[in-house]
Amino acid sequence: MSLRKRIEQSEFLAALLGRLAGRYLAFCNRTTKWQVEGLDDLRAALTKGPVLLVMWHSRSVMGALHWPVADGPLSSLYASSPIGRVSGAVQRWVGLQPMEMSEKQSNRAASRMILTRVKDGVSIGMTGDGPLGPALKVKDAPLDWARATGMPVFAYAFATTKGRRLASWDQMLVPYPFGKGAYIFRQYPDAIPRDLDPDQREALRAGLAAFLNDTSKAADARLGLPTGP
Repeated sequence: MSLRKRIEQSEFLAALLGRLAGRYLAFCNRTTKWQVEGLDDLRAALTKGPVLLVMWHSRSVMGALHWPVADGPLSSLYASSPIGRVSGAVQRWVGLQPMEMSEKQSNRAASRMILTRVKDGVSIGMTGDGPLGPALKVKDAPLDWARATGMPVFAYAFATTKGRRLASWDQMLVPYPFGKGAYIFRQYPDAIPRDLDPDQREALRAGLAAFLNDTSKAADARLGLPTGP
């Protein structure tokens, strides 16, 4: 049986790999000298209620460790794919509340889970371009959840002087230890209407994509790196 199949079928193996990945990322987090922007703004928003946290998939790997768990819980959906289950295990390991989305589960069931969490004061985190891409293209989910819940929307991105881009669909940025880093939380400034016509939806999609790109570029710029999403 392939490793992929074993991870898909074994919660124990996914949890084990998640702990190993979590410990590695925690080690990178501890040994990186971080510059931080916007954390106080996020904390201030959390005193009023949950928020919707959105990031590009390529910049997501450190998000779970940078979320201020003491200021409010965070939950996110993860796919039942091998990388999704390992991601969910990492999130649990650092104290978050991930939710597995089965391929057989209806969107309505997932919606009920998310709404219940939001009503309980839990913030929701997601990648703007989803678990499978295409990269840097905002999907409907963040637009729909921002519209349906009315939660403030925050963007997140990190950058590091020591790391590598994986040869994956999103070119995910993975840190190495002992570097310099920057991570940013920024509140999306525009109001998101509850009702959207097609033109408004596409304008909002473009605006959120530009905001996520700008957040990533700002994290790079803090370290004097070439800027990009």
